[in-house]
Amino acid sequence: MTAAPLTGRQRIALAVEYDGSGFLGWQRLSHGPTVEGVLEAAVARVANEAVDIQGCGRTDAGVHAINQIVHFDTTAVRPMRGWILGCNSNLPSSVVVTWAGIVPPEFHARFWARRRRYRYIILNRAVRPALGAGYLTWERRPLDAGRMHEAAQALIGEHDFSAFRAAACQARHARRRMHEVGVRREGDRVVVEVEANAFLHHMVRNIVGALLPIGRGDRDPGWVAELLAGRTRIREVVTAPPDGLTFLGPRYPRGLGLPGWLECDDPL
Repeated sequence: MTAAPLTGRQRIALAVEYDGSGFLGWQRLSHGPTVEGVLEAAVARVANEAVDIQGCGRTDAGVHAINQIVHFDTTAVRPMRGWILGCNSNLPSSVVVTWAGIVPPEFHARFWARRRRYRYIILNRAVRPALGAGYLTWERRPLDAGRMHEAAQALIGEHDFSAFRAAACQARHARRRMHEVGVRREGDRVVVEVEANAFLHHMVRNIVGALLPIGRGDRDPGWVAELLAGRTRIREVVTAPPDGLTFLGPRYPRGLGLPGWLECDDPL
């Protein structure tokens, strides 16, 4: 890891894990608690100066994250352990910094991310959960994970994902490259994992909402391909609840001083 300079301004990156249940989402708001808001306040206390946190992406209210990557500029000189421990002592128990490091001054947590990965967990049994209810969605009807996986493969590649974007989505266009989509059963849980270069507002939750009727046998696996080709958001696709969704993190080109689990072979 690059040693911290003794003087001057430096760019620091952090990996942040959080439970989104008690927040109105990631992005800072004036009318309620957000993850960005509490993190920025904590970093400012450690730096003893105002900071502007830039995250690799936004998560909705109730959505969790394991590796939300952020960066900020500061003149404060602290050891990386000091950033981690100092931030965590000023954060609520639902938010924690797990890693800190110096990155190149031009690094940008959002614009330099080449891939992003999400996981959605569905508890598939006849009775509701008593434990972990905030981290999964409950579906009482039996789901065929194999049918769901088959249907989801139509999403691989670069497409116009207008059929899976929210009406309030502010993205300039709906073209995204889906690198991987997988659906598997783990006991009484059905796990959906997706990896793309970027995601539209509610895109993952809308994909899960389209896969659920297929898993229940109400729709054929080809329905996802039809929705994708139609490029129109329809009412029949219900947005899945936020509880089961976790942002696993972004991936960046190698050689930036980031941990190995954040790296990929895609060029900048």
